[in-house]
Amino acid sequence: MPIRVFVVEDQAKILKAQIKVLETFPDIEIVGSALSGETALEEIEKIQPEVILCDLGLPQMSGIEVTRAVKQKWPSIEILIFTIFDEEEKVIEAIGAGAAGYLLKGAEAEKIVEAIKDVKGGGAVIQPNLAKALLRLVNKAGENAAPGPMSYGSRIPGETPHVLTERELEILQIIAKGLSNNEAAKVLGLSKATIRTHLEHIYEKLDVTNRVEAVTEGIRQGIINI
Repeated sequence: MPIRVFVVEDQAKILKAQIKVLETFPDIEIVGSALSGETALEEIEKIQPEVILCDLGLPQMSGIEVTRAVKQKWPSIEILIFTIFDEEEKVIEAIGAGAAGYLLKGAEAEKIVEAIKDVKGGGAVIQPNLAKALLRLVNKAGENAAPGPMSYGSRIPGETPHVLTERELEILQIIAKGLSNNEAAKVLGLSKATIRTHLEHIYEKLDVTNRVEAVTEGIRQGIINI
């Protein structure tokens, strides 16, 4: 079945162009759109999409606020944030609010569709610069506060961490470079299902829940580099 997608973009021309392109992919069904965060929340309640593409820089109610509201009310809906190059801090805040990842405005249609499929399958879309920024945030939070929503990788003191296999390290390194599950599968000559299985093992061993946390924890432990 096609993935049900809702698009939020405050520029009417951009919104129309995005929808026109995405509608050409049989795996995607555009079930609705909105020019503001307020309208989006009203429509989402009625439509119940599976994935939301949301502009970060919305007027009045921001993409971060939309993300937070959606994840609090409908946690199963996945959200991808559209952003520009100089919004790193806001992207991190959106991830903290529950976004599954982000895409740069102007990304190729194939990349957008692949990202939609990834987050629908439980993955996350991450770029190396975001992983570094997340690591700084996690380290800072660990120094100044008790564990919170962004905390992970916490094991019982003295417990021996699970060691990743050579293949798992290879996959973690590849996704740290920003490759999707499909791209990683092509590079390694594996199936997407095999990549997902390895990622599940990586998450369990690193005591994390998604790609963003896995990459950040891998950098923190020094087992991968970007």
